[in-house]
Amino acid sequence: MAAVAQIEYTRLQRFARKLLRDRRGTIAMLFAATTPVLVGSVGLGIDTIQWSVAKRQMQRKADSGALAGAYALAQGASVSSMVSTDIVRNDSIVLTDTDIENAPTAGPMAGNAAAVRVALRGEMTLPFSQLFLDDAVGIGAEATAQVVSNGDFCAISLENGNTTGINMTGNSTVDLACGMATNSVAANAVSAGGSSQVKATPIMAVGGLPPSSNYAAGTVRIPYSVAQRDPFASLPSSFSLGTNKNGNVGSNRTVALTPGTYNNFKIQGTANLSPGIYYINGTDFDIGAQAVLNGTGVIFILTGPSASNIAEAKVNGGAKLNITAPTSGTYAGVLFYQDRRANSGPVNKINGNSTSKLQGAIYFPKQELQFSGTAGMDIKCIQMVARRLTFTGNSTVTNVCPPGSGAQAFKGTAVRLVA
Repeated sequence: MAAVAQIEYTRLQRFARKLLRDRRGTIAMLFAATTPVLVGSVGLGIDTIQWSVAKRQMQRKADSGALAGAYALAQGASVSSMVSTDIVRNDSIVLTDTDIENAPTAGPMAGNAAAVRVALRGEMTLPFSQLFLDDAVGIGAEATAQVVSNGDFCAISLENGNTTGINMTGNSTVDLACGMATNSVAANAVSAGGSSQVKATPIMAVGGLPPSSNYAAGTVRIPYSVAQRDPFASLPSSFSLGTNKNGNVGSNRTVALTPGTYNNFKIQGTANLSPGIYYINGTDFDIGAQAVLNGTGVIFILTGPSASNIAEAKVNGGAKLNITAPTSGTYAGVLFYQDRRANSGPVNKINGNSTSKLQGAIYFPKQELQFSGTAGMDIKCIQMVARRLTFTGNSTVTNVCPPGSGAQAFKGTAVRLVA
């Protein structure tokens, strides 16, 4: 047996020497020895690439969700609903946990009610690593977006279609110590045409804002921005109307009017109004060229029995208006409010002579407001919110409102990814 074993051993030695002298054999041995290392390296490389791609996808999902939540917050919509919808839309990785926080409990914006934090966690199976791991690999990402102030605005167009929202025409001069914004998605969302001169900054739109020589030097244009929230969205949508009264005032007459519901409101003479709410029901708010309208602490609510006959505003350029909004109550700071049921076609016209004074907000959410200011007209404290805005005269707004007036410019909003 020992002799046989010695013979076999000798044969193996000879074979090994022959294999070592054979270059092809050496390569085969090296290949056999290094193959596991090469396969492992390639496998780990593929896993690393897949993990990196998944991590970027997860971070993009978190970023997008946080921005969607902040946009919802800016528009007064449901943050959790908007974020959830956005996450599903970007469903590239199966999630095991989702945290959505408005006023985050962690991170740089902790406790900030204007911020939205989205934290995501998920699992993925890596093709090579699963040979050695019992569980899937965890992956996570988080992002925080915030609604920030983006200037003071006193003219807002709620138009959200492909139509110009704010229009300056003819030789109008619009001098606002504040900004103007529109939700129009049109390529020319704001138009400064003719020989108009516009001093307002910033000018912001959801759509495009082409440059114009009509804008004053230093005007800041912010196109393709977030839609602005309706600042008066919380005002009541229904009204408790009383018995209709006649508010007609003929020429050369002076009449004292009291709050209530009017189905006739045509002023050609002088009307002195007591403080309170004046419902104009189904008839126009019609102020003639020689009319005088005086009232402190008044609001005009233009309404009607149906959408087709909601009252409209028609104020002649020769009229003298001396009216200020209430300083307290539901309608504090609001001078005109047109029913949201109104059809979109008609144009409301508010003008006035050089001795007129208007203080408060003018709100026509479903119709166009055409405003024609006059040199010397006191509109230092006025805000205009309408579906569409057209300026045809010389308007100067210094945006300075008396303390306690209830009237003030609106803070513009923008959304930023902050973490």
